Amino acid sequence: MELRGLRYFVAVAEERHIGRAAARLRMTQPPLSRAMHQLEADLGVTLFARTPSGVELTEAGHLLYADARSLLEQADRIEARVRATAGRATLTAGSLADTADLVGGRIAAAFRERHPTVSVRIHEADLGDPSAGLRAGLVDVALTRMPFEDNGLRSHVLHVESIGVVVRDDDPLAGQASVRLADLPDRRWVQLPPDTDQIWRTYWTGSTAAADPATPMRTIQECLQAVLWNGMSALAPLDQVIPAGLVTVPVVDRPPSTLVLAWPAIRPSPLVRSFVRIAAEVYRGRQRG
Repeated sequence: MELRGLRYFVAVAEERHIGRAAARLRMTQPPLSRAMHQLEADLGVTLFARTPSGVELTEAGHLLYADARSLLEQADRIEARVRATAGRATLTAGSLADTADLVGGRIAAAFRERHPTVSVRIHEADLGDPSAGLRAGLVDVALTRMPFEDNGLRSHVLHVESIGVVVRDDDPLAGQASVRLADLPDRRWVQLPPDTDQIWRTYWTGSTAAADPATPMRTIQECLQAVLWNGMSALAPLDQVIPAGLVTVPVVDRPPSTLVLAWPAIRPSPLVRSFVRIAAEVYRGRQRG
């Protein structure tokens, strides 16, 4: 038996309902049901009596519940003592522009629950650093977007996002169902800083030949306001929140961008591995839900 399986069991035992236990554990019902069936199979006993209103513990279930609670409490005390001995751990997470707002809230509660003594610091990077501080050694793990040069990094995709061209609502493109960037050679495009990652810069600039070299943009709002006030064009994920007066037209000749977790490929710390695992589980559970 693993501690995770016992934690699942205790949640079901206390909630007396698979659905409520799944919500408490921030997961969907099917994997929790499978975990309970597997636990019963491993032990060779029936732990729950299924009822129309949920589940009730059998005699064997009551016995396991008492011992499981005691074991989990002991495990938590051991972890707390070890962490206290080592001092308060700190994890620095990088965030590119709005990525922390998009997924941070989903991750924070689950991470705090498993690592209540860890101090998490957020480093917000602008559009000039798609690694969100990883390349500079400022952060341990990053919530960011691909594509950019990722040699020496590992990543986990949280979400795949198609992109579009952002224009004013009075622009001739605004009423089109979709566009091809190859058909827009004369557009004035916002431009990212010239010293940023070239893969990243090329991807998010419709045409470097038609970009405005005098006004490199470092934030999403700078890009959007340049479109709104100056009639320029910008590329953005289709689900990007935009100001009134702008529209996003889907682009069909550029591959989607990906929202990712990224971290150093060589010797990531146990805390980084835990952060990645928790974030991936939480995000996957929300998408299924």
